[in-house]
Amino acid sequence: GGTDNHLLLLDVTSSGLNGKQVEKLLDTVEITVNKNTIPFDQNKPFVTSGIRVGTPALTTRGMKETEMEAIGKMIAAVIHEPASDEVKTRIRAEVAELTSNFPM
Repeated sequence: GGTDNHLLLLDVTSSGLNGKQVEKLLDTVEITVNKNTIPFDQNKPFVTSGIRVGTPALTTRGMKETEMEAIGKMIAAVIHEPASDEVKTRIRAEVAELTSNFPM
């Protein structure tokens, strides 16, 4: 009947990147996240080892589980190939298509 939590906290250290880098990287493909500390974070608060993905803006637009899964795959694609302009271009187009189906 509802959600237990409105955010996801992801440890991005296995990618070789830190939270600050991932925040900036995802911003280039129009996906907004925030760098965020994780439990027992070894990085400083201005760098962080994680990102926070909030869902209120998505659910307000009418997105549900299917769209959340697609967004997760988009995030993973960019994190796994951070230097690939081809991946960034593809994900930017996917983000544009998804958001056009759920206007504000």
